[in-house]
Amino acid sequence: MWNNYRLLNFIANMLLTLVLFAAIYVFGLRVIKLPLFTLKEMTVEGISAIHGEHTKLLHVTRHEVESIVQSEVEGNFLTVDLDTLREAFRELPWVRAAKIQRSWPSGLKVKLEEHTAMAYWGDEALVNVHGEIFRAPMDEILPVFRGATDESVAVIIEHYVIFNKILQPIHQRVAEITLSPRHAWLVRLENGTLLKLGREHIETRLKRYVSVYRQSIVNLNQSIPLGYVDLRYPNGFAVHMSEAMPQVPRKTGSGRKS
Repeated sequence: MWNNYRLLNFIANMLLTLVLFAAIYVFGLRVIKLPLFTLKEMTVEGISAIHGEHTKLLHVTRHEVESIVQSEVEGNFLTVDLDTLREAFRELPWVRAAKIQRSWPSGLKVKLEEHTAMAYWGDEALVNVHGEIFRAPMDEILPVFRGATDESVAVIIEHYVIFNKILQPIHQRVAEITLSPRHAWLVRLENGTLLKLGREHIETRLKRYVSVYRQSIVNLNQSIPLGYVDLRYPNGFAVHMSEAMPQVPRKTGSGRKS
């Protein structure tokens, strides 16, 4: 064996290679521990998903950011786990997305996209402008959407826009929409009036309400607050003034409600 020069050269080269790799490894360990790479700065800013511009963070607090930094940031500029840090920020109630980049030689840049709340989803959640349901503390006045399942949020948002456009000529807006398990629509306006639209021809029925509002309904609403307007009749509607008042029929025809 010791007379086999090729084998000896191969063994020598392998040993030399192992020594070089070990030296590089030890050198690398020492380099990444240099004070130069100690994390010294982290910038946190908001970003808009729609426009891609920098925005002010409205809901994420400094305390929340500091808590994540203290609990999740381990290592230095080269060794910090960006994926773990990103997930920690994404778990904040108001954070929709998080991007984290290294900033040479000792900093991190954190960009957070906050949820933009569009409405309340029932009594325990919110809906953002992308139609996504999330849970976060909120005390602002927003429309309320109610549906039998979370999958109905998209169709409710679509009709929320349509309903407000139809109501625009009479300067009214939707405050609450309920879509029942049987796909019946209830719409409460900002003035408190409840509109029962049923399951069919809902846009046509809402347009009927708008068309007769100035002629008749508005006069009733000035004296006594309306309880609800039932628009499920084929050729008319019925008005209920309040619980203390008897129902006042205002139909131009008759037929079953749907």
